[in-house]
Order: sequence, then C-alpha cells, then structure tokens
Amino acid sequence: MQPPDFKMKVLGLLCLLTTCSAVIQDLSGKMFTFPQQSNTAHVRLTTNIQAFTTFTLCHRSFTDLRRDHILFSMSTSSSANTILIFWDEANKEMEAHIKDIRAEYQGLDYKPNMWHSICTTWDSSTGLLQMWFNGQFLIRKYTNAGSTIRGSSIIILGQEQDSHGGGFDSKQCFLGMMSDVHMWNYILSPCEIHNYVDDRNFTPGNVLSWKSLDFQINGKVLTEDKITVCS
Repeated sequence: MQPPDFKMKVLGLLCLLTTCSAVIQDLSGKMFTFPQQSNTAHVRLTTNIQAFTTFTLCHRSFTDLRRDHILFSMSTSSSANTILIFWDEANKEMEAHIKDIRAEYQGLDYKPNMWHSICTTWDSSTGLLQMWFNGQFLIRKYTNAGSTIRGSSIIILGQEQDSHGGGFDSKQCFLGMMSDVHMWNYILSPCEIHNYVDDRNFTPGNVLSWKSLDFQINGKVLTEDKITVCS
C-alpha cells in the first residue's frame, strides 16, 4: 500500500495536466500551489449552504506578486462579486466586496514571500464588515445592511470571477501558495480568530473546512505539504 503523501503527490502531478474530479479531503498540513500565470488554473470549492446573513471567512496565502491579484472569489447568479477578497496593488489596499460593494483597507504591511492570515466578517443585521490582517483587527466598514447572500454559489481560489463561474483575467490571477481556507455562517469571536491566526485549536468552518474540503482542481495547481519555517 502506498503512503498517503505519495498518493497526494501523484494527485497533484495529475492535476498539473488535466482537470481533477471533485474530491473531499482533509488538507491539514497541506497547501495549494499556483505556479504559473494563466486565465484557467483554479480550484473550485463546493458547499451545501447557500444562504448567509452573517459569515466569517479566513485563509492564508504566500506570494511575491507586485500586481493586482485575487485571494478569494465567490459569485452567485445575481452578483459576480458576492464575496471577493482582492489586493489592489496600485492603491496598496486590501479590498473586501460584499454583493459588488467594495470596502478598502489601506496601510497594511502586505510583505512578499511570507504567510499572511486574513479573516473577514460581515453581519447583515448591522451592515458591519470587518477585516483582520495577521491577527490585527481593522476598522469596521458599513455595507449592505439588511441584505442576504442567497443563491447557488461558485467559489473559486486562484482566479477572479467577472461573471458567474468565469470571466477570468490572467493579470489578476493568484500565484503562490494558499492554505487553511475556512468559512463559517456566523461571526467568530476575536479569541477564535486569534486561535485561527496562531494555528491553535479552533472550530473548523461549517461552510468551508480545510479539514474536510470539497474541491475540484482545474489546470496547473498542485496539492503539496505546507511549507513552514523550522524554529
């Protein structure tokens, strides 16, 4: 019997050449590597939860890009940027879009070649949106109060959706590594967010969970052991 790591490496090599069928896997200690600029390579995530009035989204990424690039893209048929996390290089700002309305966060130390942990929360009852950057909480913004995210969603890592499930632009694609994508349909407490950032014990996402991820790889994307720095 081949060891699990061997099977994961074979799967990753196959996915460099073709489209992999959807699978559900525990990706603890793993990462997706996006090695080549394109308007095709991406990972599609699947969830059964299709309506949100609140959410928390957390993810880690590692890149040396010095241009605009996507970090997370969720679309519905009525909104291409239902939930969008995007780095705007020209304005040096992290952007969070909720149903096509943008909130900008500037002054962040978004250094290349290091892991960054980003969490975003939104509550429709108050309209308050907040981002956490490497554990630092940022100012609350106001957007889409009283609204509901509803409908069949398409969730993409690696490409930004300008249309529902498509409209990819290679100049906005992600290059580098991504890991630990979790999403909840409620607001995490500050302590829980810090537990995520510090990679301590926390409750996995009930919308998306890196420990039980339903995903499909399309194009040149590898699944590899996560790179960490030895102490």
